[in-house]
Amino acid sequence: MCLAVPMEVLNIDGNRAWVSAGGTKREVRLDVIDQRPHIGDYVIVHAGFAIHRIDQEMAKETLKMFEEMFSNEAPG
Repeated sequence: MCLAVPMEVLNIDGNRAWVSAGGTKREVRLDVIDQRPHIGDYVIVHAGFAIHRIDQEMAKETLKMFEEMFSNEAPG
């Protein structure tokens, strides 16, 4: 299963951005995003690409749900 995850934009350089969520930082591409983000915005990240800019409140709500969902999983 693949997940698209909301992540906060930390830095932008051309068509690349550095994003963070839950202590994880990643470099992503901005080639296919629907609306160009700014530093501090949240974007939905899937397969190394930012694909959609998302409202901060919605992003934080989604991250909270992910955290709750994964904290209930038994260690594998």
